[in-house]
Amino acid sequence: MQSSRKNRFSGVSGTGPLDVRFMRIALREARKGLGRTSPNPAVGAVIVRDGKIVATGYHRKAGLPHAEIEALSKVGGRAPGDTLYVTMEPCNHQGRTPPCTAAILRSGIRRVVVGAMDPNPNVVGGGCDYLVANGLDVTTGVLDEDCRRLNEDFNAFVTTGRPFVILKSAMTLDGWTATATGSSRWVTGEASRAFVHRLRDRVDAVMVGVGTVLADDPELTTRLERSKGKDPLRIVLDAHLKTPPEARILNQDSDAETWLAASEALRGQVPAALEKRGVVIHHFPSADGLIDLPALLDWLGSKMVTSILVEGGSRVAGSLIRQRLVNKFYLFKAPKLLAGDDGIPMVAGPGFQDMAACLVLRDIDVQRFGDDIMVAGYPDYR
Repeated sequence: MQSSRKNRFSGVSGTGPLDVRFMRIALREARKGLGRTSPNPAVGAVIVRDGKIVATGYHRKAGLPHAEIEALSKVGGRAPGDTLYVTMEPCNHQGRTPPCTAAILRSGIRRVVVGAMDPNPNVVGGGCDYLVANGLDVTTGVLDEDCRRLNEDFNAFVTTGRPFVILKSAMTLDGWTATATGSSRWVTGEASRAFVHRLRDRVDAVMVGVGTVLADDPELTTRLERSKGKDPLRIVLDAHLKTPPEARILNQDSDAETWLAASEALRGQVPAALEKRGVVIHHFPSADGLIDLPALLDWLGSKMVTSILVEGGSRVAGSLIRQRLVNKFYLFKAPKLLAGDDGIPMVAGPGFQDMAACLVLRDIDVQRFGDDIMVAGYPDYR
């Protein structure tokens, strides 16, 4: 999809195959930074001279040089007459690092090809405007959809102030996440679980309800085949502080913390065992024993948490869906049948009363992991 801003910056009516080719390489560079740049986006850059790549770069971590600067550093900061491909509009403001637009001008680059515009409403277009005002040829909208999708969590965060919420669920072919006794290990196969660990590696936080902690005693750490991975912040929705101090989620050798989200009514009433354990507890408004999820998400956004992977349970899923707080679904189906009507469903609570009113997922992606099938999609809240 081409950006509506494109012709404002460039007289070129379309983009050629070389622009698409080099932007794909810039996207490949950007993906190297996924899960490491929060609260910044993952961005990739490629410098091209006479049709050949002379340097590449990507944003490695918040506070480190942006992708454009890393690529320019490989050519000594000088690229006279070259073309820069970058997956997101270059920044034109001073943050933890200097503006990239100034370095681009100093380098002598003559053309800049941009994938997606910066979605931040306070800066959108500013970088491209500055470059055009200083005589550069700027083309935007090359692989725009791919570039925006790469940073869907960042895009949601800077436009709403809340984390991008991903709901993951694993169920049998007939729709159950656990048996009547609560048995759920394992619904899906090893390949599906490995994919979930890759998701954990890319998000800022993972969240479950206290029911999941009591039933499954999960670790919620990241375990990858070739590396340890990055553990996300662990959040337990625990209005009444029922999490046992010996729970594995509270006893991890991990760089990431575990936070309990408790009811405001329990402020000053932390159980002695949890207090002695030094558990991090934050208090939020609650009703009917459930944490006020919009208030929680607003607060997490203020703490620069840009993405959350929700892994359970059915009450949490129901609350999030009914309040239209889920941004993306990852639903895994295993070739198993519970063969009864007494299991635990993916979602608890009242559902839609008419099939025509059901929540529809759009932009569907279907993948197979071993014998499991995963359906990913975005909710269409009509």
